[in-house]
Amino acid sequence: MSSSDHALMPSTLSSTNATAPRREPQFIRIAETRRKPLRFFLDGQEVAALQGDTLLTAVLMQQRRVRESEFSGAPRAGFCLIGACQDCWMRTEDGKRVRACSTLVTEGMRVLTRPAAAIEADTADRNGDAR
Repeated sequence: MSSSDHALMPSTLSSTNATAPRREPQFIRIAETRRKPLRFFLDGQEVAALQGDTLLTAVLMQQRRVRESEFSGAPRAGFCLIGACQDCWMRTEDGKRVRACSTLVTEGMRVLTRPAAAIEADTADRNGDAR
């Protein structure tokens, strides 16, 4: 592997990082670019996807993780990608669990990669609000 190839590899994310995920995509779309666009909300921020994308694809087009492990806080990005492993479970803002690898993203869908309290704290920090 050349040094330029190595530079394109995903960066290692610290499992102790309690801040919001970096907004660097894990996936890059190279095909099927003409499908109808739609908007959904990822941790409260409006982002784009395409009609027919799974939630896993839509999220990983935005960032490098689907969620943080509820046990260790380590980043998770799906494992089997066919609905068998339980690694890609996410929550909607109303608390419903969804399997990101087999759930199609829908217009206006609202999903969380971290507990709502952590997202609210990050938003307050960005806005300079005192806690």
